[in-house]
Amino acid sequence: MRPTGEGGTETQAKDLCLRLLTDRARSRAELAERLAKKGYSADISERVLDRLTEVGLVNDADFAQQWVQSRHTYSGKGKRALAMELRRKGIGQEHATEALSQIGSEDERERATELVAKKLRTLAVNDRDRAVRRLVSMLARRGFPQGMAFEVVKEQLDHLGAETDGMFDQG
Repeated sequence: MRPTGEGGTETQAKDLCLRLLTDRARSRAELAERLAKKGYSADISERVLDRLTEVGLVNDADFAQQWVQSRHTYSGKGKRALAMELRRKGIGQEHATEALSQIGSEDERERATELVAKKLRTLAVNDRDRAVRRLVSMLARRGFPQGMAFEVVKEQLDHLGAETDGMFDQG
């Protein structure tokens, strides 16, 4: 590893950023962190990141929008988990709030319902209380609000109970 401040030229720093951006969109803070790890000076990093921002290759607002949409849709993350992820990626509060606003409570509830229904296909439900704990915990780990998680799990278990006609005790 090269000592700090001797990471290389501005061109090398730009090339590193462009390689990282070919994998996926990244926040400015993520790129700055990678440049610092590689030993590039703060001055070089700042100039490269300013130029990439100027030409539109680095845009934290767009990154936050894409991240929230993708992680909510494909990873089943709730707003709370997404807010933490954006914070870890160095996204400012303003961009994070704007991006998270694209997920309404109905969208979040619908996604939670899909996740519970999917999990119920593989979960043996012979003890309702245990099933509730497991399913609510799964949703909590993904950042869904506790109240919503309980409601969705109860609805899905009631629906399953109606389909299986009392396969387990509803008490």
